[in-house]
Amino acid sequence: MGTVGRQRHVNQALMRIPRRAESTDRATLTKTFVTAGSFSAMLHSTDHQIIYGRRGTGKTHALLYLSDLVDNTGDIAVYLDLRTLGSAGGLYADGTLSAATRGTRLLIDTLEAIHEELLAVAVDREVGDPGVLLPALDALAEAATAVEVVGEVERETRAGLAHEATNGVELGVPLSLKASMTHRRSVTGENRLRRTGTERSHLVFGPLNRAMRTIAGALAGRRVWLLLDEWSSLPLELQPLLADLLRRCVLPTPGMTVKIAAIERRSRFRERLADGDHVGIEVGADAASAVSLDDIMIFDASRTRAQEFFAQLFHNHAGTRLASMSSSLLPSDPAGFVADAFRGTAFGELVRAAEGVPRDAINIAALAAQYAHDGLIGLRDVRLAARDWYLRDKQTAISGNEEALRLLRLLVDEVVGKRRSRTFVLDQLSGARHEMVEDLYDARLLHVLRRGLVDARRPGTLYDGYAIDYGCYVALLLGKEARRTRPHSRGAWLTSAKGVPADGFSLAKEVVDLDSLGRLES
Repeated sequence: MGTVGRQRHVNQALMRIPRRAESTDRATLTKTFVTAGSFSAMLHSTDHQIIYGRRGTGKTHALLYLSDLVDNTGDIAVYLDLRTLGSAGGLYADGTLSAATRGTRLLIDTLEAIHEELLAVAVDREVGDPGVLLPALDALAEAATAVEVVGEVERETRAGLAHEATNGVELGVPLSLKASMTHRRSVTGENRLRRTGTERSHLVFGPLNRAMRTIAGALAGRRVWLLLDEWSSLPLELQPLLADLLRRCVLPTPGMTVKIAAIERRSRFRERLADGDHVGIEVGADAASAVSLDDIMIFDASRTRAQEFFAQLFHNHAGTRLASMSSSLLPSDPAGFVADAFRGTAFGELVRAAEGVPRDAINIAALAAQYAHDGLIGLRDVRLAARDWYLRDKQTAISGNEEALRLLRLLVDEVVGKRRSRTFVLDQLSGARHEMVEDLYDARLLHVLRRGLVDARRPGTLYDGYAIDYGCYVALLLGKEARRTRPHSRGAWLTSAKGVPADGFSLAKEVVDLDSLGRLES
């Protein structure tokens, strides 16, 4: 096979990498999974965990990988995608119904899904003691579907008594005598009960917890791993109710482990009540720890570690497709794949453009492969692809959020326009006060590259180092070049290693006061 033909196959393999984990079979997911640091060990621990991460950081891939790993070790994995649960998006989001009604339906749908998965395991894999397990599953189903009438109850009782007596003598002509006596006694009674109200499902946590414990005990030492994906797809007001079900019925059960994948700012695991108690999971206190994929994917100043991670990711994903075509196409190692696909420093630039988000890296690589056609992917291809991905996906994510768009424009004017930079620093407390910063971070338009920066002059204040999205920066530069009259200047920075400024932070120069930005505009 010629060089052009081989390069065409390599680029096509990059373009065909699946963008979402749920569209890929489990065997491929297991082969292509890449871990950063000690994340794999944390993921496979038996501790209850909440796995946070923005969209595209690999939460679903991690849970599906864990599910396959658990099944292969003999334990039982129950994976639930909460987006597809019961009436998600219908009944749960219906604002005309009370939160109690929607929440109860959510709990029942969740329990029914768990019951179905465990029943399938009991029948297909024949695990545990069926004489104990099957009745326990029946008890779980019965406890999950108990119903009572709640509301106004109208009672009406009626009773009556009637008595009639007649005594008499009747004389007639011709003479006759008739005597009659009538005695009638009638007793009537009525007792009627009429119920009116709203029929609601009624869950009792005691029987549910007992059923869960019996199920766990009947599985002959096998651990049940309950993996809940897309937690943030549920309405915020219902999330504490489901979390409370887990806290009362699953978390205390020996032999059961819960892993939840969620987006941090779109999740509410706990709601405080007026009496000081709470509904839901108190992270840390209720034996649930949190792991952030966003923080794990911050590679700090170690570009080498970041490049090693993404080289392994592309080698696993694209290499699988190349191997299916011909064994001769499969590079021997990640470094070999990078050499086969990228020219010069282009791969390092792709790693910068991905900002630590695997899904963004995959999409930018696919677009860059289209620009490269049958050749090696160069700097120009990566930068144009990052621009396209920003305009197609990221910018549209906040198109309806006017406040977030306004803040992004102010930051771009200040950081890019005035400071000729891409990075800036925010006081951690200042960032926490501005919800729009979090909105831009969720939309992957801002990225945290460094947490907990300390200024020696103000040791009591902690700062976070942010970067404006690489694709946003490139789109701005392309827009400026397009307005220039000299066409030869248009492509100069696209192929220059210094085209996008290096990532770095200087507390003396780059701390941004968000309040001042707003005052300047007004």
